[in-house]
Amino acid sequence: MQFADLYQPLSDDASERAQKIKLLICDIDGVFSDGRIYLGNQGEELKAFNTKDGFGIKALINSGFEVAVITGRHSQIVQQRMTSLTVPHIYQGQENKLQAYQQLKDKLQLSDEQIAYIGDDGPDLPVMELVGFAVAVNDAHPLIKRISHYTTMLPGGFGAVRELTDLLMLENGKSLTSEGTSS
Repeated sequence: MQFADLYQPLSDDASERAQKIKLLICDIDGVFSDGRIYLGNQGEELKAFNTKDGFGIKALINSGFEVAVITGRHSQIVQQRMTSLTVPHIYQGQENKLQAYQQLKDKLQLSDEQIAYIGDDGPDLPVMELVGFAVAVNDAHPLIKRISHYTTMLPGGFGAVRELTDLLMLENGKSLTSEGTSS
């Protein structure tokens, strides 16, 4: 099965870049969620996560890829969700995402070209300019879309992460059928 059969045509450049990826790094707000934060009267914070994205992350991990999140905010909700998806590298409260990126790159002994990053707005830009495969969600800020190697068909919080996990798996010869649940 070809990626274009499921989503949209993929440029030769994007395909070549995707084939080198060993690590996917995701932003949270605007990527895993739609970017909205719901605040309750008692100060509770709520976010919506898409189970399709969750299934894609688990399938990617089960296929041998490393997965990380780097987010500027700190939230127990994010910790719970990423832990339930077995994401091993969770960096929260990272106003300077480059520091976390460099730590992760050194820890896993990877080069920039082996790393993909999916983002949606200005704080993602410094890392996206370094990675081998920069991906913007469909509803990302125009500046992020301009520097990305691929823009998802789907918006953040509505399957964009799943689209990217499918792309990485298909371009690396992995099956999209994977055991497990999306949690």
